[in-house]
Amino acid sequence: MTIPVRSILVTSALPYANGPIHLGHMVEYIQTDIWVRFQRLRGNNCYYVCADDAHGTPIMLRAQAEGLSPEELIARISSEHQADFSEFLISFDQYHSTHSSENKFFAELIYERLTAGGHIEKKTIHQAYDPEKGMFLPDRFIKGECPRCGAADQYGDSCEVCGATYSPAELKNPRSAISGAVPISKDSEHFFFRLTDFEAMLREWIANGHVQEEMGNKLVEWFREGLQSWDISRDAPYWGFEIPDAPGKFFYVWLDAPIGYMASFKKFCERENLDFDHYWKQNSEAELYHFIGKDIAYFHTLFWPAMLDGAGFRKPTSVFCHGFLTVNGQKMSKSRGTFIKARTYLEYLRPEYLRYYFATKLSDRIEDIDLALDDFQARVNSDLVNKYVNIASRCAGFINKRFSGELASDLPDPILRQQFVSAGESIATAYENREFGRAMREIMALADRANQYIDETKPWVLAKQKNNEQLLHGVCSQGIELFRLLTIYLKPVLPQLTAEVEQFLEIPALQWSDLDLPLINHHMSSFKPLMQRIDNTQIDAIIVASQETLTQTQTQTQTQTIATEKKETQEIILPTISIDDFRKIDLRIARIITADFVPDSDKLIKLTLDIGSETRQVFAGIRHVYEPSDLVGRLTLVAVNLAPRKMRFGNSEGMLLGASEKQDEIYLLSPDSGAVPGMRVQ
Repeated sequence: MTIPVRSILVTSALPYANGPIHLGHMVEYIQTDIWVRFQRLRGNNCYYVCADDAHGTPIMLRAQAEGLSPEELIARISSEHQADFSEFLISFDQYHSTHSSENKFFAELIYERLTAGGHIEKKTIHQAYDPEKGMFLPDRFIKGECPRCGAADQYGDSCEVCGATYSPAELKNPRSAISGAVPISKDSEHFFFRLTDFEAMLREWIANGHVQEEMGNKLVEWFREGLQSWDISRDAPYWGFEIPDAPGKFFYVWLDAPIGYMASFKKFCERENLDFDHYWKQNSEAELYHFIGKDIAYFHTLFWPAMLDGAGFRKPTSVFCHGFLTVNGQKMSKSRGTFIKARTYLEYLRPEYLRYYFATKLSDRIEDIDLALDDFQARVNSDLVNKYVNIASRCAGFINKRFSGELASDLPDPILRQQFVSAGESIATAYENREFGRAMREIMALADRANQYIDETKPWVLAKQKNNEQLLHGVCSQGIELFRLLTIYLKPVLPQLTAEVEQFLEIPALQWSDLDLPLINHHMSSFKPLMQRIDNTQIDAIIVASQETLTQTQTQTQTQTIATEKKETQEIILPTISIDDFRKIDLRIARIITADFVPDSDKLIKLTLDIGSETRQVFAGIRHVYEPSDLVGRLTLVAVNLAPRKMRFGNSEGMLLGASEKQDEIYLLSPDSGAVPGMRVQ
């Protein structure tokens, strides 16, 4: 049965063009991008648009402070935002700005239609006014003492000490946060959107399941408290679009911000020759989804669908809310170095580490998620490196070396393969329902089963036995096929790694339908390490670089120190030693007699060494670079007078010499031809 292709339009909330993207923001964009990439992987027409929210008083004031025009400021911020999103592999089809001709058109059109429908009314209100700057003050630009607890330097709408909310008129000793002047009260006529006109429609829309259950319960509370008309205008000076036929009045930033979804998609439609109305007309068969944070739910679940309905456009299919991000169990903190900017993270770690970790935490519920840095490091190293990538590492070497990169024409365990394929529907359902954590658990359970299969069939043993070439070929080909199936399931989360796997396997871009046909009788390239483990120094560097309470010099010094330690081309300067100290090291030529993986270790290979007069057992952390079969017979160097180290696997009776530029990429040193076991290195 052919499944019909869906037409889907997806948006994320618009980041404000007044500052950098941080990891709290990235929760939403990663969540949305995973869902979008899954839809595309399934063959649906899924478009993802976004834009910078580029209007409002804060942007106007920051531009003035920096000596820029607002246009220059938002252009710079947009460039920075898009660079961060691109490197985090966020796959927008269109990234636009609310300061655009398209957004102006739709803002005016919706306003005019709402006005014609009788949904806009005028009211005279009292507002705080800065007599020195000659402007009305938003609540957040008034500061004073909290009327509840008396805390100083609090904003005009809420207290960060006791949590109280209030009006600016209740502040004690208020002052303008812009000039320091004492605000005065001044009357002004404003435009209000009559939300109550749409209460019956909103109740029905919510009851029909267009929001999550928790949000539906919250909306019932808001209905019970009574819906309020919404002030959609602001007085000059203001950075935004002037309201038609109302000189000196501007659309409030929150009116044209969600309209930015329409404007961005309109820009995309014009570029790609798509039918805009197909997605935005009333009773459209296309699907429209908004991913947002719970803090802006009121705008997206009440005002926005009401505005659309009143202006003759379709309402969202669903609005998906998510919670906030904490780091190490606490609110992100600049003093603790856990208020981490996206750019800071990208300087030290691969974006797919965070994409995967967030995926393991995300569900369809409105829950806060925690970035526990120790757990983040352990989970990525365990799941992605030790389980998933390790499958290819354990099988590819045999295929390349023994079978010239050709996969077998048959798989020895087709039932196991079918079990992996059958798991696809459950994984797809989890993705569709935004239960990413469940999807990751099911995928990693399959990865465990693939590694178990390799442990049971022991290709490294088969490689040493005569007359087992066909079985070795089949077992390793089966392992590669299981790895390919896991890659399909992980592609929405790990798009860059998937592209590297596609290149390694020499296959076209993977689609969900590729589950149906096994990869057999096919040539693949030589395997190269796909992903490295996260090192402690990388986490430490991010924290230091994020500690804004340090002086700039201290921060730069500490960051550079740690960054130097992590650089791929690092220079390690050790204390000077004497020639007598050096003579204490007994370095000998050794031949590797046997090499085997160490069970329950993701790093170690167990080696038996011939050092001339005797044999030694050594455990070396080179599993991510070498296959055991590649080591047998080669010469290397070993320190033989190192005190034995007792390990839970046995005693390690020496240490091999190697060279490294990256963590977990240690390459053994080898002598020239003519050297024999037991020779002392001079």
